[in-house]
Amino acid sequence: MWRVELLEGARCKLARLDPTTAQRIARFLRERIATGEDPRRMGKPLIGRLAGYWRYQVGDFRVICHVDDERLLVLVVSLGHRREIYRERP
Repeated sequence: MWRVELLEGARCKLARLDPTTAQRIARFLRERIATGEDPRRMGKPLIGRLAGYWRYQVGDFRVICHVDDERLLVLVVSLGHRREIYRERP
């Protein structure tokens, strides 16, 4: 089983979302990523300046993560609407 942790910035962004969207993202991370055999199956590797990170799609929102195989950890670095998420740095 994988552990999912959020960096402080990602936690703040999640708290600022409307409650329905925030619950949907939290449920996705808890039920689909943390319990999965390999979190990469649900995501897509990013390229360019975000190479090394993984992207998960939850509706119109994107969750940017770093996957640490040694510690079985998925670290959420950033999240946001698909229009805005790739403009900022994780």
